Amino acid sequence: MTEVLLLVGIVVAIFVGYNIGGATTGPAFGPAVGANILSKSVAAALMSVFFIIGAWTIGREVVDTLGTELVTDTAIFTLEANVAVLFFIGGALFIGNRAGVPASTSMTAVGAIAALGLATGELNWAILGEIAVWWIVAPIIGFWIGGVVGRYFYTRINEWVAIEGNAAEDVLVGIDTSGRAPRVHLETGVSRREWVGSSVVIVIGCLMAFSSGTSNIANAVAPLVGSGALAEDPAIIIGSIAVAVGAFTIARRTLDTLGNDITNLPLTAAVVVAVVSSVIVIALSAIGIPASFVVIATMAIVGLGWGRATRTTRLADAAKGEETAVSVGALTAEEEGESAPEIGEEEVSDIPKASDLFDPSTTARVVLMQNVVPVISTVGAFLTFRYVPVFGF
Repeated sequence: MTEVLLLVGIVVAIFVGYNIGGATTGPAFGPAVGANILSKSVAAALMSVFFIIGAWTIGREVVDTLGTELVTDTAIFTLEANVAVLFFIGGALFIGNRAGVPASTSMTAVGAIAALGLATGELNWAILGEIAVWWIVAPIIGFWIGGVVGRYFYTRINEWVAIEGNAAEDVLVGIDTSGRAPRVHLETGVSRREWVGSSVVIVIGCLMAFSSGTSNIANAVAPLVGSGALAEDPAIIIGSIAVAVGAFTIARRTLDTLGNDITNLPLTAAVVVAVVSSVIVIALSAIGIPASFVVIATMAIVGLGWGRATRTTRLADAAKGEETAVSVGALTAEEEGESAPEIGEEEVSDIPKASDLFDPSTTARVVLMQNVVPVISTVGAFLTFRYVPVFGF
């Protein structure tokens, strides 16, 4: 019976890893894919490589922490309970991925484990409270930094970096499958400065993938490793392979959502979002908080799109002597690499509609689902552990 439960637990852990790959690839490489820098296949490959590097190194510490600090007695991590926890984590993430919304793996996993602790009276409220506060504050910080940059500094940043989104049909870095073996394809006719800017976006995406590995591998395998049912090294390998499969398959939906549907993301915007998100995630990790970088990155994208779409300029009406407030996003001059005008100097004819740059309906769907998915995991796990007698709690 124990061997059967262990096999079931490994299968469920693989399912969780699969959905982690689907949920975290979008925030890491959505900006690069949306800016037409990387193909989805290349993004998935980079996600897979840097995730396992992060998991194999720093991720070991997080695996140990998640299984010991959030509850006051680790004896509650029975094999049966671990299987149930992983089931709720994977099931909830799968719902989000099917909806094309990358839910937070950290929030979903911590919610399920906290539900187990709450149902058994072994929850460490101090640790949970500290984590919860940062989960509320960090996305707000990401949103407002993105908003401020989009509203007041985006045009100047665009001048400084002098890079544009790739307008060609082919992505800058893709995979050519026309030959006997797949090979990396690099787009020709691209300026050196654009390649430099694109490289920055790719490097930061890889950094975010690495960060995901350091924290999210624990969400897939920590319960099994903590209970002693599975050794750490094979658990990390199994979980990372599952993440890679998710990155190459179900992540395509979340890449579309974060790269294209929420806001029209040119290359400069991709740089801004990646920098804001990665800095916040690294800062949280440094103080020991399991970072929900999915939500932070999403809100940074939303904030940047909102800031660009609500930038206000006052245009003097020479005939009437009146001022008219005009809501704008990015100006045409920005996208073409021209010198950006100061606020108040834009031409009305150059102002695109805000709806072309920021989609409120898609944003509402993303924010709603990112809150619903962890709730499903937490409530489902609590009711199961509290009222299903098979667990013996």
